[in-house]
Amino acid sequence: MHGTVKNLSDIQNNINIHLNKLNILSNPKIVAVSKTFTIDKILPLIQHGHIDYGENKVQEAVEKWTETKKKYPLVRLHMIGKLQTNKVKFAVKIFDYIHSVDSEKLAKKIAEEQNKVNKKIKIFLQVNIGDEGQKSGINKNDLAKLVIYCKEIGLNVIGLMCIPPANIDPENYFLEMNQLNSALEFKELSMGMSSDYLTAIKHLSTYVRIGSSIFGQRS
Repeated sequence: MHGTVKNLSDIQNNINIHLNKLNILSNPKIVAVSKTFTIDKILPLIQHGHIDYGENKVQEAVEKWTETKKKYPLVRLHMIGKLQTNKVKFAVKIFDYIHSVDSEKLAKKIAEEQNKVNKKIKIFLQVNIGDEGQKSGINKNDLAKLVIYCKEIGLNVIGLMCIPPANIDPENYFLEMNQLNSALEFKELSMGMSSDYLTAIKHLSTYVRIGSSIFGQRS
């Protein structure tokens, strides 16, 4: 078994054991964060049947995935990085999910571009849950307003996303995200990375974004 495939299946096992222990019935999806890794490193996973991949730069995603997605049409590509409005046109063509919508301006641009190509992208709204000055994401107090706006312009918002503050136990942030998500009646929740995915699934994350634990450290 290829190393990345073994890593992925170890993570899947960890998740299953953890959910059983907590008595939670859930089947979170693993987004393999493939940013900076070349397609030859990713192919063993695709051939193994894994379909969800995360990228955080539009240009890199276009170069890397345009042909691969034609060849493997089941692959679903997730934009997990900050998305600038001038890149939305290209992002909408290649991505199936965008996890980082955090403003009306960005939402409006996505709605316009997806209407042009007749595509319905699945959207997560990124919440700045730790209220950090330097971090992307909408303030939780402005969230309800953004949700209403997105519905008005026809975006398919499926849930919330967050990146909790580094080097602090994420438990309370994940708990709060789960409560916000439930209050808004969203089905999906994007949170948890290599270091904290087990805590995230305890708080009902349905998409965990895992890179280094699958592909190894980035050079």
